[in-house]
Amino acid sequence: MRAGCSGLTSWDVALPTRKLGPLTVSALGLGCMGMSTAYGDADRDTSLATVNRAIDIGVTFIDTADVYGSGHNEELLSEVLRTRRDEVVLATKFGLVAGADGRPGGIDGRPERVREACEASLRRLGVDHVDLYYLHRPDPRVPIEDSVGAMAELVQAGLVRHLGLSEATAPTLRRAVAEHPIAALQSEWSLFTRELEDDVVPTARELGVGIVPFSPLGRAILTGRVSGDTALGDKDMRRTMPRFQGDNLTQNLAAVETVTHVAQAHGATAGQVALAWLLAKGDDVVPIPGTKRISYLEENAASVDVTLTDDDLARLDAIRPAGQRYPDMSRVGNETPARA
Repeated sequence: MRAGCSGLTSWDVALPTRKLGPLTVSALGLGCMGMSTAYGDADRDTSLATVNRAIDIGVTFIDTADVYGSGHNEELLSEVLRTRRDEVVLATKFGLVAGADGRPGGIDGRPERVREACEASLRRLGVDHVDLYYLHRPDPRVPIEDSVGAMAELVQAGLVRHLGLSEATAPTLRRAVAEHPIAALQSEWSLFTRELEDDVVPTARELGVGIVPFSPLGRAILTGRVSGDTALGDKDMRRTMPRFQGDNLTQNLAAVETVTHVAQAHGATAGQVALAWLLAKGDDVVPIPGTKRISYLEENAASVDVTLTDDDLARLDAIRPAGQRYPDMSRVGNETPARA
């Protein structure tokens, strides 16, 4: 039984499952990036305990990437996968290149890089295949057909079961699917990031592509645990993000109050309502909230028990954030040229 919305003590029912194209996964996955980079230091033992606890309570969808900690995240997960590989649908990504500071500093989706990147990930993960292999960002210099065509060779070689894209536009997704089936599209989607709702989501559904929202909690601001007094460490990427700066932050914290009010009516937390809102968007939506702590993992998992009313959904739909996602949106550009 799930004991309460804000803290779980015991579980005797697994998380419900959803479909991402041909894949069956838990309704919520676990994003592991923060265990290696982006939000300050993480404790290795605590991170491993969190991954193991996730699997224990029925989270079967684990997400990583080669750029997270410049390979550290995949190596960390290998310690869990050594004994629990068969219990999870494992996803990793390639295509972002780490800069000198360890953060993404470029995009490389060239066909000649694909197999090298995949084999390096498999070595770090200690597995012979991954279930879902994403292109982390379409490379503006490379036709998407060329990147996906090279990724399809990994499927033929048995190194990868299914292909995915991350942060692709609707036209790019359509061209990719014409080259090879795409199981999932991973993009930022939350109450504070709504751009893909107009054309990307309808296109993905038309093509039978599942949708995997990353940063579904708005990088924690939607949990209500961020305030104007929250100190962000030197290694925390949010220090550079417009939504966490000055007047933008003030306006965004005011918007979070709406989420908190809805949460109070359900005896839930703001974060659980933010996740329940995404889960209500369709059975093909599988958010991957990231955390490195068991308490937050369990809180997030309990969001599957929060049922929002039509009035709740309308109030939440009206929320809009102040400020852009990134300080330089050109770094995540995803339109690619047509194949010559």
